[in-house]
Amino acid sequence: MSDSSDKEAVLAANQAFYDAFSSKDLRGMNLLWWQGSTSLCIHPGGKVLKGWETIRDTWESIFRHSDSVEIEIEVVKVEIDQSLAYVVVREMVLQSSRGRKVKAPSIATNIFQKMAQKWYLVHHHGSPIMR
Repeated sequence: MSDSSDKEAVLAANQAFYDAFSSKDLRGMNLLWWQGSTSLCIHPGGKVLKGWETIRDTWESIFRHSDSVEIEIEVVKVEIDQSLAYVVVREMVLQSSRGRKVKAPSIATNIFQKMAQKWYLVHHHGSPIMR
């Protein structure tokens, strides 16, 4: 099992992801995501994106095409084991683009890996919640 400092660090990294997302901060995403080819991202309703360069391009596009992004999250589950951790969250994303607002509830799993004493996001999978 992992100690409480790892849990705090994982939750801080998870919050940093949502802070970067809501502030459309590509630099923040760059600092958080593992830059390798093994990183994976699946946006709600999207295909599997492999490798940081491809993932970064999609975040850049999302940020460029959004006037504003607001996100509320509720942490559902956190599990940590040595160098791997996952956080399951409910997301409520309110996105504004060209005067049109879209509210999208989803559930997401964020997987972090500890490398060189830092927790990096290596996998984000968001799925829409169907009502």
